[in-house]
Amino acid sequence: MKLNAIIVEDEETSREILKNYLKKYCPNVTVLGEAANVDEALVLIRNNDLDLVFLDVEMPYGNAFDLLEKVGDVNFETIFVTAYNHYAIEALNVHASYYLMKPISIDELIKAVDYVTEIKIKEEALQNQVLVPKTSTVNGKITIPQLDGFEVIDTSVILYCKADDNYTEIYLKNNKKKLVSKTLKYFEEALVNASFARVHKSYLVNVNEVVKYQKGKGGSVVLSNGKELMVSASRKSELLAYFK
Repeated sequence: MKLNAIIVEDEETSREILKNYLKKYCPNVTVLGEAANVDEALVLIRNNDLDLVFLDVEMPYGNAFDLLEKVGDVNFETIFVTAYNHYAIEALNVHASYYLMKPISIDELIKAVDYVTEIKIKEEALQNQVLVPKTSTVNGKITIPQLDGFEVIDTSVILYCKADDNYTEIYLKNNKKKLVSKTLKYFEEALVNASFARVHKSYLVNVNEVVKYQKGKGGSVVLSNGKELMVSASRKSELLAYFK
């Protein structure tokens, strides 16, 4: 997994050493920029989508903790790099992913990057899943992935889902639409216990929102918002089973 990173370190020699180590031993890390102080670091953080920041603790005109306080909502992992071990507890208190002592050990650097990579892989896996909560307190809900996490949606507000190649369009009661990078088959399985019927190769409908069925070889259904959707002949019996 590729990691976009910056190096925040006031000593140029230390920046070069770390950058060279990363290039040679941690090829999945791309260094997007370098900063020598808090202000330069803030600019890089605000202008780049970062996975990782290598952060020296002591810098001119402020330290690592000042920087993280100014950033506020941190959405990247942090590896502290310092010659002073008395900052370790403070680093833990700001949820640093790893703590490297100078001079940097290559083995420890590799271990630190591997640790962050594992965190990011797990985060990405979570964000790319459509999750049906398992606890009884959140029954009737489903989550859909977003770039910054996931959104929880009550299944009762979903009218129908429409296939769009490897994507699915989710149509909601408030006339909004969500586009998710999962197949309709994926949603059919995720919503198997939530009164949703696959009425067509392109449509998965919330049976609770069906207000009319019109006869035909397969026929069609009309939903509560007036939307009419075709029902394929092979799916007709599955739909009608809900109304027997």
